[in-house]
Amino acid sequence: MIDTRTDDPIRARIEALGTQLSLPTVRKALGVIEGEHASRRPGGSDELMDVRAYEPGDEARLIEWKTSARQGRPMVVRRERQVTSRVWMMLDVGREMTGACESGERAFEVAANALRMFAALSLRRSDDLSLVLSDAANITRLPFNGGFAQFERTLDEALDRDWDQPRNIDALLAYARRIKDRHALIVLATDEHALGDDQLKTLRLVARTHSVVVIDVATVNPFVAARKVGVLDGMGSRRLPAFLADAHAAAEVDTHRAYMAAALERELDRAGGHMIHAASSEAMFDAFVRLVARSLAGNTANQLRAPADLDVMGGAA
Repeated sequence: MIDTRTDDPIRARIEALGTQLSLPTVRKALGVIEGEHASRRPGGSDELMDVRAYEPGDEARLIEWKTSARQGRPMVVRRERQVTSRVWMMLDVGREMTGACESGERAFEVAANALRMFAALSLRRSDDLSLVLSDAANITRLPFNGGFAQFERTLDEALDRDWDQPRNIDALLAYARRIKDRHALIVLATDEHALGDDQLKTLRLVARTHSVVVIDVATVNPFVAARKVGVLDGMGSRRLPAFLADAHAAAEVDTHRAYMAAALERELDRAGGHMIHAASSEAMFDAFVRLVARSLAGNTANQLRAPADLDVMGGAA
């Protein structure tokens, strides 16, 4: 059993992110991350969000032809959905996720904080959330009702486990493929070792029918970590022996991991999905904010800087 109780300072920043951003900003950010899709509410039209000039790469279906005719150039219109979304948060809870990160955190702790970031904004938008956890022995869905504090309690209780089973990422991906609601957002949280070629093929199929974000947690390089005290192997919870320290091998591992992360990001980008890759909760928070900021129009992105005590931009461009 791993004690999951923590005084993690990043949690306060996550909660502030959800409470201090305006609701229109939250809706726009998540809406663009999810991709544009039609409202399921019959007999109604979605509320206009913004109008801007067409840019290379925009989908032709987003062009508003009447507005374009008036402006004398192609114009793109985005509209706000008037329906409640469903968000599926899928977490790999195999024992591999107990591996260490550079920050000293376990991989599952970083992944869980990433899910909290999405939950903070999704609950602000009154989305329906479901948690799905999987290892080699079980796959469990935890329907959720309540606010962010209740979500944190539910997640903390789910993580209070023995962590004695290997991962089964294929089961999570198979579950994702069975989700019928094509308007749902799927957030898959695992580490950088879980997704091979076979899993990428399945992930591409999921991304064709759903909005997908992959949380990709970077674990510590074993050939670097061997120099540090207290770093444990996620597979066997054994301390890494000092003789593993090797600068050349460490560089090769870093190069391979960077290549795999870039390949995964390209695959997701082609399918319209997103990836957040980070080695700590703090870096994950900064990467999440950059993703949200890029999803907003320039004028609304400035709202992320508004709360003085939040410092969500973290100096990132």
